[in-house]
Amino acid sequence: MSNKIFIDACLGKETPYTPVWMMRQAGRYLPQYQKVRQSAGDFLNLCHDPKKACEVSLQPVDIVGVDACIMFSDILVVPNEMGMELSFIKGEGPKFSAPIAFESDLDKLLGGDEAASKITYVYETIRLIKEQLAEDKALIGFTGSPWTLATYMIEGQGSKTYNICKKMMYTNPQLLHKILTKITEVVKLYMEKQIQSGIDVVQIFDSWAAAIEPSKYDEFSWKYMIEIVDYLKEKYPHIPVILFPKGVVGFLDKVYGNFDVFGVDWSTPMAMAKEKLGDRYVLQGNMEPCRLYSKEATTESVEALNIIMEGKRHIFNLGHGILPDVPVDHAKHFISECHRVSAK
Repeated sequence: MSNKIFIDACLGKETPYTPVWMMRQAGRYLPQYQKVRQSAGDFLNLCHDPKKACEVSLQPVDIVGVDACIMFSDILVVPNEMGMELSFIKGEGPKFSAPIAFESDLDKLLGGDEAASKITYVYETIRLIKEQLAEDKALIGFTGSPWTLATYMIEGQGSKTYNICKKMMYTNPQLLHKILTKITEVVKLYMEKQIQSGIDVVQIFDSWAAAIEPSKYDEFSWKYMIEIVDYLKEKYPHIPVILFPKGVVGFLDKVYGNFDVFGVDWSTPMAMAKEKLGDRYVLQGNMEPCRLYSKEATTESVEALNIIMEGKRHIFNLGHGILPDVPVDHAKHFISECHRVSAK
């Protein structure tokens, strides 16, 4: 047993209660975050400032009482440091000035260690967090999946239809695979450098997994994530790996790989996930984030999840990120209820 309950839970070991953290837990629902964010000037400045990124990473641990800290950063620092000019437009989200349309665009981008070595501010953020994080709290590092990163790099921004990326999938799959392969090589080394900097657990976010039809999902997303998992597990077998593919209820029967925790989104019934995957993977999730608006709905959901999972092989979390207008005391209530309900 480690001294970190979250790591024990990731590895499927018995724990005195079910640990809990929240995706986007360092974020806009916290007034303390808003203050630091304002002082940084803009979102990218905050990502690039290790001291400020460390501060907001630690806030939910100190204020809300979660069992794990996730470093503050953004998945798009990877394509940004590969050479794509990135900006965050207020009210519109992230935008790349020159999306990938041709192989010549891809060839201009840095790959492998050349790109991963540029993300020094993330590695420094990790080192600063480790100096201040309580010894019984785990530190989570993360990346976007190759597919999710590719969608931004090809579309140039977020999308509702992903038609540009999916047009490439069906008309020029060779180019899409070249893009995914190049991203994968950078992400492998990026995650390795996070681990070397002090990360205890890795999570891979496939936020736009649901954009791919199930028959194509393995080819264009899952196999690239498993390639990253295999690379990390060969070198760092003691580091738990969490995969969070959002909206893949139709793919559950085909899930495979040497990872440890499967993140269940709120649209996938936890009982179904347990039936199909619970004997092979610890399950994380999957409370509907909007339930946090009501303390009664929060308690109801926590109790139901605990009954389904029987307090075993489970990590409490939301089925996506916490929303920015959730009251802080409701977030605290969620954490305390998870601890109360699951206490052995």
